[in-house]
Amino acid sequence: MPAPRSLNHLFFEAVDRFSTKRAALRYKARGAWQDISHQELARRVQHTAIGFRELGASPGDRIAIVSHNRPEWAISDYGALTGRFVTVPVYPTLPAGQVAHILRDSGAVIAVVEDLEQYEKIKAHKESLPELRAIVILDPTDGLREAMAFSHLMRQGAAAESKHPNYKAEALEIGPDDLASIIYTSGTTGKPKGVMLTHGNFCSNIHAALEVLPIGPSDSCLSFLPLSHAFERMAGHFAMLHAGATINYAESFDTVAADLLEVRPTIVLAVPRVYEKIYARALAAADQGGAFRRRIFFWSRRIGRAWAEHRLSGKPVPLTLKLQYAAADRLVFAKLRSRTGGRIRYFVSGGAPLSPEVAWFFFAAKLPVLEGYGLTETSPVVSVNPLEAPKIGTVGKPLPGVEVRIAEDGEILVRGPNVMKGYYNRPEASAEAIDQDGFFHTGDIGELDSDGYLKITDRKKDLIVTAGGKNIAPQPIENLARSSKFVLNAVMVGDRRPYPILLVVPDMEEVKRWAAERKLPEMDTAALLQHPDVVAKIEREVMLQLRDVARFEMPKKIALLERDFSIEDGELTPTLKVKRRVIEEKYRDLIERTYAE
Repeated sequence: MPAPRSLNHLFFEAVDRFSTKRAALRYKARGAWQDISHQELARRVQHTAIGFRELGASPGDRIAIVSHNRPEWAISDYGALTGRFVTVPVYPTLPAGQVAHILRDSGAVIAVVEDLEQYEKIKAHKESLPELRAIVILDPTDGLREAMAFSHLMRQGAAAESKHPNYKAEALEIGPDDLASIIYTSGTTGKPKGVMLTHGNFCSNIHAALEVLPIGPSDSCLSFLPLSHAFERMAGHFAMLHAGATINYAESFDTVAADLLEVRPTIVLAVPRVYEKIYARALAAADQGGAFRRRIFFWSRRIGRAWAEHRLSGKPVPLTLKLQYAAADRLVFAKLRSRTGGRIRYFVSGGAPLSPEVAWFFFAAKLPVLEGYGLTETSPVVSVNPLEAPKIGTVGKPLPGVEVRIAEDGEILVRGPNVMKGYYNRPEASAEAIDQDGFFHTGDIGELDSDGYLKITDRKKDLIVTAGGKNIAPQPIENLARSSKFVLNAVMVGDRRPYPILLVVPDMEEVKRWAAERKLPEMDTAALLQHPDVVAKIEREVMLQLRDVARFEMPKKIALLERDFSIEDGELTPTLKVKRRVIEEKYRDLIERTYAE
């Protein structure tokens, strides 16, 4: 099937092709899952698009969406696109100042907000947003005159249908070069930049991704990664609808475990932290189950890894290993499949590097995690592991039509129809990012192996160069440290220093459990993390995970932090990437003391 000319073609084709399906979208309300059919979705999208026109928006105007995942997000997005507007997705976790910056920079004329909390963020900066004409609120709010209820917007659109008889024909006039969305990068450094993605950018990426990842009308996904992010927007929103899969919206990030059991999806998209938490819970459960259960778990993990290595290398599995694996599967892996709903065909991981240890464990459980790589600027997928031949430790092969080149300094360069139009109102930044040959400079360091699989080694700007001239890629080392059940997070520092050190956020539940087993006296978190036995235990755990790293890469000291990093405190991006410069500045005194000691 040829790639659609625009996201609007994609939308209307999906509505026609899957008109007999029970549900395009599903969501939970009043304790029960509700269905929205393709035809009903199309009706609501049309009324939303016309409703935006009735509010005074003209083709090309920007419509901002500030909300968590829910059906109205999809309806607002498709309403903006089919109305020939440009969608500006905004993370609902951002503070008011950053939300206002995005609305101001993009020139948004309408903001669709989830609730009163998001409305207040915009209201606080309303005077600095002269182009913003209207605020539409999704959740009903009585007596709020300054915002229009989303239900009222759709009623206005329905009442004005006769004024727009050519709605669909006009929507289909949109072409591949027309702007579809401005997505603001989460920005690990500096102010967010607006990435301009065209209808053609998205459509090429959807078409290429579906050549590699099998998705069809019998599939069902659980949507919980932010739709404000290009990964979920392309793969979990546009591609799923185009392929006919049913999209189920999780109630919240906190209900994902329960939603998996209720929805029983076949495909799930997530970031590495989700898989790491599932793995850590499995480790913790084994550890708490006593010595016998712990031995069973680690034996099963070892057998599973051996079975997985044979399967992925194409070698026949020896009979003895088959029998051992059958026992390991019954004792450990089948339980993991059951906890994820029992129907998962595969997971997809993106947004950050996935620990190979975690990937091996999931593959052993017959829950393959297909790791991919991409950036907002590439719409977003550059490469992904194919289901029939994944290679753990890599991010797969470049998608069809996407060209990857490794520069002399190791930087990954990307060229293809998925590369952005440029940064909004940033011609100099655009020229710096895309060279004269059309290659986008990713800022990531990597290599292509002999089979054409891409491996990411680190961020170009994150590389640590020690005072002795040694180059250290911190991310793989941090991932190894996080594979310990005692570690929630880790950040390596050491640029222009004599050696690297590691800032570690311990998992306090595990630490307190261990301390109780050792009959240490009860104390608060700060005191516990200063206790010599606890410090020594965490250091041993971390060093055990790092036993295979090069000597110059090994952190010489470890500093413990009392709390995890958060989006609210500006330490993480909305996609949960660590803002290294922020961390280094925030903990500067601790870092200096650690080196001084």
